[in-house]
Amino acid sequence: MSKTQKSEQPNSKSSSLANDKIVVLAAFLAGAANGYADTEDIAVQAAKMAPGRFSWRKYPDQINIDTVRKRLWDAASEKKGGLLTGSEKDGWLLTESGLQFCSEHDERLKTVDATVMRRSKKEQPWATRERARMCAEAAYTKWADGQVKEVTSVEAERFFRIDDYIVGDLRQSRISRAKDTFATDPTMSEAIEEIAKKVRARE
Repeated sequence: MSKTQKSEQPNSKSSSLANDKIVVLAAFLAGAANGYADTEDIAVQAAKMAPGRFSWRKYPDQINIDTVRKRLWDAASEKKGGLLTGSEKDGWLLTESGLQFCSEHDERLKTVDATVMRRSKKEQPWATRERARMCAEAAYTKWADGQVKEVTSVEAERFFRIDDYIVGDLRQSRISRAKDTFATDPTMSEAIEEIAKKVRARE
């Protein structure tokens, strides 16, 4: 093996789990319980959980994204339990088996509140559909294109399923629910924070 080839040797912190299982936990941390998580977001979490496992030998401070991709495909295979579903294009989502696996290893998910784990398993189907809906809204499209300033108040309210009949605290509760649902999804959390600023306050 050359110096530039990757290293997947276990370290002392995570030696009891194979790399395809580490990326499943990393996917949870990247938001894959509530929606499709990006490969790069998962890679960052995997590198934090198991320093050195997903790095280049010659450049140990850099993540080898190809290593992470391979392990994600492994985790998605039936042979490895089908813990994930998805692709490079769409992102990765935890299956019921994947959520169960994360529940069984929640001690390794110290950065995530246990209540998020329990809620995620119960609400995953709804959250997956809701994320798809939100991503199809004009407000999200503009935000993703770096044009959040162009988002209108009407578009922002549609993003949160708010209309003129929803006023007062109920408006804020819709936004709060979205924030809570996608708390472990870095991309959606950022979009929600920015788009929420466009929602009008109505008493």
